[in-house]
Parts: sequence; structure tokens; C-alpha cells
Amino acid sequence: MPHPHPPAHDAAHGENTRLIVLISLVATIGGFLFGFDSGVINGTVDGLQRAFDSDSVGTGFNVASMLLGCAVGAFFAGRLADLMGRRNVLMIAAVLFLVSSWGSGVAGSSLEFVLYRVLGGLAVGAASVMSPAYISEVASARYRGRLSTLQQIAIICGLFAAFLSNYLLARFAGSSVDPHWLGFEAWRWMFWVEILPSAVFLAALVFIPESPRYLVAKGRMEQALAVLTRLYGGGQAQRKLHEIRDSLAGEHHRPRLSDLIDKATRKVRPIVWVGIGLATLQQLVGINVVFYYGAVLWQAVGFSEGDALLINVLSGGLSIGACLVTIALIDRIGRKPLLWAGSVGMALSLAVVTAAFATGSLDADGRLLLPGRMGLLALVAANAYVVFFNMSWGPVMWVMLGEMFPNRIRGSGLAVAGLFQWSANFLVTMTFPMLLAGIGLAATYGIYAAFAVASVFFVLKFVHETRGRELEQMEG
Repeated sequence: MPHPHPPAHDAAHGENTRLIVLISLVATIGGFLFGFDSGVINGTVDGLQRAFDSDSVGTGFNVASMLLGCAVGAFFAGRLADLMGRRNVLMIAAVLFLVSSWGSGVAGSSLEFVLYRVLGGLAVGAASVMSPAYISEVASARYRGRLSTLQQIAIICGLFAAFLSNYLLARFAGSSVDPHWLGFEAWRWMFWVEILPSAVFLAALVFIPESPRYLVAKGRMEQALAVLTRLYGGGQAQRKLHEIRDSLAGEHHRPRLSDLIDKATRKVRPIVWVGIGLATLQQLVGINVVFYYGAVLWQAVGFSEGDALLINVLSGGLSIGACLVTIALIDRIGRKPLLWAGSVGMALSLAVVTAAFATGSLDADGRLLLPGRMGLLALVAANAYVVFFNMSWGPVMWVMLGEMFPNRIRGSGLAVAGLFQWSANFLVTMTFPMLLAGIGLAATYGIYAAFAVASVFFVLKFVHETRGRELEQMEG
């Protein structure tokens, strides 16, 4: 007879739902740090320019340098996770977050700063692919999408926390370049704030189990069964163990990149191209221009530094609300409808931003001046774009990358998709200051709008629904 009050178990499915949610929340701290580390740079651009006396190209590289580490971290995290486990890779990432957040704040030169930011990038890249992959491998299909979407909420909460702490530190100090506590400039404290959540992440990871699918792949059946029993109960554990083992049957070698090539056709598996397309288009629509250069962007159209940082806080709050909509819908209507609707919304809102910026003119200092209410229109449209992104491509891309690849190629597929995602991120971030100086805001946003239009057709033609399917049912 079942326990009359199973507080931690789902009575219908025998799952330890509370434990699954708890360990998923621990994994999403990696997403929080991903967001914080990505967003903290937003308020430090002026400080970096003054501290290191850099021009627009140099500033672009200081901002984008982390993304080089992200590309490498994402690529090798998937491979390392197949060799040493998902949890161990996340623990390495937590240590790198700690070192980077301290070092970025103490950096005395542009080179030193870049080196510490690259270390942080390695951590962000690893967390970006491993946190959703880990969640996908411990959660069942019926609510996997909702739990994986928590990763994007964590990313946005990290961004929001970075924007808020940047705003408060700059306000209390006077500006980001003014001295604050202990005589250090406010922009340095913006990086040091991240030390606390990094330490919490490292400590919490000690208490979560390894992914059962990794344990089966390594032949550690007793450990896998023990973890599955904790997660799903004794009745379900044996069945799931057999399903995972069957999905890996016939694979007698360690996972490797060559698995991404279909042995029959000798071509890259179609699912890998879909993963690359999702990862790349998520960045080519220009979302990180808002995240990394938001303060600079809004100052360029006439807002003060304080107002610009406050607008970032508003964008972060709207993003969290959009992700909550995704949590409510992703396991009900599926991944593909959310992606398609988001693509249409982003294309339309970016077109409005482009049109608003096109009406502007440059003043003597090179700042863009918008006539009448065009500045307000650009602000509203840009925040609408952020909402559409965060209810679709923001969370859903990571959900799909974590679940769409078959078990035997998940690590390698994530490695390649993550490499392309962060390389596209680097390209967009590095080129924005140069595009801003060369062709202007309107033409630059026009490019991002064109990619948003392209994403509509990509979703319709190439993306297949994964809602309700167990990971062992995924085909490559």
C-alpha cells in the first residue's frame, strides 16, 4: 500500500519530484552565474575605457574577450562531461567563476583583464551547455521542458542581479568610474559581487548526484540504479535503467566527435545541423547587444548613465516575466510553436527599432538624437524584442539542445552546438562597436532584424517537436 501522504513523491508516477526539482535548481545556479558574468560587463564599459585607455576596437575586445573562453568552454565541456561526468564539469566551472570574478576586479592592465575574463568565459561556456543537459538527464519528459526553462530564468535573474548591482554601485559611488568601498572604483566591485554566488554554487554541487545516463554510459550500473531509485522510486528505476542501456546498445567505444557523422551516408547527421542552426541564430538576432551594450546604447540615444542602467533593470524584470510565460506553455503547446511565435515577434519589434533609429541625426559629439517620441518608441520596441526573445529563443534553444540529441551523441552534439553558439555571440559582440561607428544604429539593427526573419523560416522547415518524448526516444 502506498504511503498515505507522500510528501516528496509524485503518487501517480513514484517520482521523487521534490529531489528532482531541488537538484535542478542547483544546476541552474550555473545559469545564474552565466547571466551575471554576461551582464556585469554592461555597466563597466566606461570604467574599462578609462582604466585601460582603450579605443572602440579595444573596448569591443575587452567586452567580447569572455566569449572566446565561452566558445572553448562550451566545446570542451561536452567532451569532458562524457569522460568525467556532468557534475564534475560543473564543479570545475564553479571554481573558474570564483577565480574570474576576483581577477577581473583586480586587473591592472587590459591583458590581465582579458585573461581573467577568458577564464570566466570557460566557466560560462561549460555551464551554458552542462546545466540544461544535466537537468534534461534527471527529469522525466512530462515536465522536462519546464525544469529546463528554469535555466533561462536563472540566466535572466543573473543578468537582472548584475544590472541591479551595477546600477546601485554606480549610484552610491557617483558613477561607475568613481571610487567606492576601500578606495576601489565602483566598476571593480561590480565584478567582485559575483564571488558570493560562485562559492554557493561550488558548495551546493557537492550534494547533487551524477547524471544516471552518464553512469550507464560508463558501465557503472549499480551507481546508476541507485541514483534512478532516488529519483524515480524502485519500480521505475529498473525500467529506466534498461531503456538507457538499450539506447546505448551497439556503442562499444567512448563517445567521440566522429559519432556526429552518419556511418551510412558519411555525412554530418541532420540533427547536428539543426542544433548548429538553433545555436547560431539565437545570437545573430542581436540579443547580446542589448545585454552587453545596453547602457552604452541608451546613452547613445540621449539617456543619462543612471537612466540607462535603470532601463537595463527594467529589461531584466520583463525578461523574467517572459520566461514565466514559457514555463507555463512549453510542456503544453511544445517547443516549435514558441520558437516560431518568438521569431515573428522579434522580427517585427526589431523592424520598429530600426525604423525609429533611422529617423535620428548625429550631434556634434557623435551621439544619435531621435526626434519627437522616437526615443520612447525605440525603447518600447527594444523591450518588446527582449520579451519575445525570452519567451522563445532564449529558453527554448537551451531546452532543445539539452534534449534533442540521442544519448550516444549528446556530449559531442552539445560541444559542437555550444562552440557555434558562443562563436556567433563573439562575432555579434565584437562587431557591434565597429558597426555602430561605421554604418550606424539603424543599419546595424536592420541586420539583426533580417536574421530574425530568417529564423522564422528555419523553425518552420527544420525544427521538429520534442515535447513529451523521453531522451531514449530521440533520433539522430
